[in-house]
Formats: sequence, C-alpha cells, structure tokens
Amino acid sequence: MRETVGFKAFRVIVIVVLAIFVLLPLYVMIVSSFKPLGDVQSNFTWWPTTFTIQPFIDIWTTIPLAQYFLNSVIVATTASVISVIIAIFAAYAVSRWRFRGRTLFTTAILSTQMFPGILFLIPLFLIFVSIHTSLGIQLIGNVSGLIITYLTFTLPFAIWMLTGYLDNIPHDLDEAARMDGASALGTLWRVILPVARPGVVAVLVYSFITAWGEILFAQAFVGNNQSARTLAIGLSEYSSETSVFWNQIMAASLVVSIPIVVGFLLLQRNFVAGLSAGAVK
Repeated sequence: MRETVGFKAFRVIVIVVLAIFVLLPLYVMIVSSFKPLGDVQSNFTWWPTTFTIQPFIDIWTTIPLAQYFLNSVIVATTASVISVIIAIFAAYAVSRWRFRGRTLFTTAILSTQMFPGILFLIPLFLIFVSIHTSLGIQLIGNVSGLIITYLTFTLPFAIWMLTGYLDNIPHDLDEAARMDGASALGTLWRVILPVARPGVVAVLVYSFITAWGEILFAQAFVGNNQSARTLAIGLSEYSSETSVFWNQIMAASLVVSIPIVVGFLLLQRNFVAGLSAGAVK
C-alpha cells in the first residue's frame, strides 16, 4: 500500500518535533558550557555574548573530577566485563543443553527486570552490612560494593539476551567442532564466540552504560566517601548552598559524555545487530 501524502507529512512533522525535543537541550548545554558564569545566571541568550573555554579548565579544580572519572571507568568497566564473562558461559549452557528447570531459570532471570531498582536498595544494603559484620569485608563506602550491585542488574538481562542470540546460531557448528576433537569450552571459544561477537558487544555496551549513569545505589552505598564517588553523584558538587556553577556543570556533562558517545559510535553496528538478534528468539 502506497503511503498517502498526508501520512508522509505527518511522519515528517513527528520526526522534526522529536529532533527538536532531543537536540534543543543538547544545544543549550553546549552553548552554556562556553559562557562565563555571569552570563549563564542572567537572561538566557541563544549564543554566548562572551565566548570562553574557562569552564572546561575549571571543572578539574572545582571538584576532583579526574578521580570521579577514574572511579566511574573502574566500576563500569569491571562490572560490564565480569557480567559479559559470566553471561557467556551461562547463556551457552542454557542455549545448548536441555536440563530440568531450564524454562524456570530463563523466566526467573527475565522477571527480575520487572522490578524497580529501589526495591532492592534496603535488602542489598543489609546484605553488605551482614557480610562486613560476619566476614569483615567492607562493601559499603567503596567501589567493590558498587561493582557487585551493578552485576545484580546487568547480569540477568545479559544472560537472557545472549541466550536468545546463541539460539540463532546453528547447532551444526558445535557438532562440526566436536567432530574435529574440540571440547565444549574449545567450541565456545574458537567457534561460537567469533560468530556471536555482535551479541557480546551489545551486552557489553548495555552493561557499561547501565553502570556509568547509575545514581541511586552510588549515592546510597558510597555515601560521604569522596574518594570512591562516581561521576553520577560527583557532578552534584558543582552546586552548593550559596552558588551553582551552571557553566561548569554543562562543561563537565559534555566531557563525561564523550566516552559513551565515542564508544557507541564505534560499536553501533555490532550493538544494533546484537540487540535485534538477541531480543527475539
């Protein structure tokens, strides 16, 4: 059925409105980051009356932004890598072997995504306190607790998505590798993983983005330990009881967004392919 002129016009209007809705805040953030603080606090202008890059210099000294950046990199990278490694083995087992409780297992890990994160805040906090009391392992106030916490959210979805992706890879590849004398682990490493690279990349990107921008558990578990704060909560230090450095907040937001944007652009093809193949069995 050919599209009518009215429908085409409606589609163009919707796309334009959505583009404005997305790009307008980004433009305001970019423009404000190149303004002096006085211009940002006065009447809004669509273009800086005084163009300056000083906010991009001051963001590193107003707060320990470099330390927060490093903490976020450590937490997000560690959580995403561990999540992918565990998800690969779990998804391969679920995809290739039939065992009692398989359907229940896949349903259980998917059902965890239906609950809001705040529901697990107090239980996880109590578990970490009990671990510290019983074993002497401190998980509150440092990045270790955040890494474990983020695993609880990213790992179930990673297993489910990778399972769906591996289900689309023919089992004949496994049988051919076994006939050549490869073990199950060798088959996974040498045959399946190269084919499943888009799915692995999609899980890695999803896990990294989830850990990078999370704020609720970072605020609750890190608390007042400034040396362990991540960017998500560290950016709030640009505001105080007496003033708010709006231009530095905008500049810092741009700086900390660069790794996510660059990484997504580099891995976009694999990410989209992994999501489309792994989300539907």
